[in-house]
Amino acid sequence: MMGLMMDRPLLTTEILKHAVRNYRKTEIVTRTVEGPIHRYTIGDSEKRINKLANALVSMGVKVGDRIGVIGWNTNRQFELYYAVGGLGAVLHTVNPRLGPENATFVINHAEDKFLFYDTTFAPLVGAMRPHLKTVKEYCVLSDEENAGEAGKGAAIYESLLSGESDTYSWTDFDENTAVAMCYTSGTTGDPKGVVYSHRSLVLQSFATMLPTALGVTEGDTLLPVVPMFHVNAWNTPYSCLMGGVKQVFPGPRLDGEGIYEMLESEKVTYSAGVPTVWLGLLQYLEKTGKELPYLKKGLSGGSALPEALIRGFAKYDVELQQGWGMTEMSPVGTVNTLPPHIRELSADERIPYQLKAGRSLPFVDMRIVSPDGDVLPCDGECDGQLQVRGPWIISEYYKSEKPTLTDDGWFDTGDVAIIDEDGFLQITDRSKDVIKTGGEWVSSIDIENAALSHEGVAQAGVIGVYHPKWQERPLLIIVKKEGANPSAEEIIEFVKPNLDKIAWPDAVEFVDDLPLGATGKVLKTELRKMFKDYELPS
Repeated sequence: MMGLMMDRPLLTTEILKHAVRNYRKTEIVTRTVEGPIHRYTIGDSEKRINKLANALVSMGVKVGDRIGVIGWNTNRQFELYYAVGGLGAVLHTVNPRLGPENATFVINHAEDKFLFYDTTFAPLVGAMRPHLKTVKEYCVLSDEENAGEAGKGAAIYESLLSGESDTYSWTDFDENTAVAMCYTSGTTGDPKGVVYSHRSLVLQSFATMLPTALGVTEGDTLLPVVPMFHVNAWNTPYSCLMGGVKQVFPGPRLDGEGIYEMLESEKVTYSAGVPTVWLGLLQYLEKTGKELPYLKKGLSGGSALPEALIRGFAKYDVELQQGWGMTEMSPVGTVNTLPPHIRELSADERIPYQLKAGRSLPFVDMRIVSPDGDVLPCDGECDGQLQVRGPWIISEYYKSEKPTLTDDGWFDTGDVAIIDEDGFLQITDRSKDVIKTGGEWVSSIDIENAALSHEGVAQAGVIGVYHPKWQERPLLIIVKKEGANPSAEEIIEFVKPNLDKIAWPDAVEFVDDLPLGATGKVLKTELRKMFKDYELPS
């Protein structure tokens, strides 16, 4: 017997319609690429989205066309999200940090027909342009006055919109139609394409707005520091509009001072970014003595959240939550929202729980398996390969001939993890970054987190280097905080109490900078190249 309910498609345009009906006066604020603050309401945004939809149709955009965009978090890119998807076309957010070679690869692989870009990225577009095989029209995200050299040979965004009607009649189509696509950062080969459906992003929006996830709602203000090209700013352009949350887009100013200015002036209550962003903000606060009177919570993802950051922001009455996900998961899989019985604990007693990645969102199934494929118990002790499945998790990579899922339909994340009896996930390492020493596995993340608690350490990375007896031993690579000068011996002694003896690093090396990938993660592949001939002290 089947249920007798209407079968209405889950489309992102329905999020827009809902927001206009219920939250039309809620603001969307942008620090523009040009500098001034742009401010309008959700109701205003709908009119511009309609204008953009009409302009795209005039340009010849059709259902299924891929539309590339290389841009900062601004209202213009936000408008593209809804106008492109509403036409049944696909918005391809291109990560400029991929560099010219990989960015060219993903645009050609996606077969983008149109390419929008901020003026900042005109040199990148200019370098790629002779090699882009399918792009037939370019558009700079600017007005005539500010386009300058970046607008040569391209349409001007504001001019496209100026002559169009501010009404548009959205049509229904299959909810499984593609709406957006992102590419993985390509740290272990060519970037791989992940294509999201309207259904998957609408469902993720419902889940991420739950009190046990981001938990933001009407009356809150969210600033996504995480870029829109990093898995759609963790889906916030959709989920925030669904919940009537005021959005504040930081544009290109992502330094500690720039972020603080927007947090303060717009009374932001929730923000989201990778640990390097949170570190920059914390260092700015410590340097200036400024406070955070409005910010209540922050979501950190992309790499492990160090204890030092959790404690650092707690001094400002800001709770940093750890989350975990992947490009292949749309992206949010878990959020660390502490249950009441843990919140009642002291600050020191809560820390071990806060260092975990949290519990899964509804409909996200997680399991850990042994190298032989045996499913392991979720007992808080066994660690294994983390596999996931759910309605917003990838089924296959774009144009890939290789199987993406296991034989029984799970996606192997490449992470090594532990899951406890209460469902809390703890990522212990990437499978390729675990250090094998004397037949035992050592987590590089544990060593990095221990080192980051030292007041003189700004950044830390750990790799395994050759050892004639133990096969591999940990090498700790440190960037010192400005004005600090800890010794290698001091840091080794500092981390020992927080690590098993087998995980004590054999050596510490200091560098000026750590190599970071397109999403802000430390590139262990580059560290291994830098130290490929390294010899541990006897």
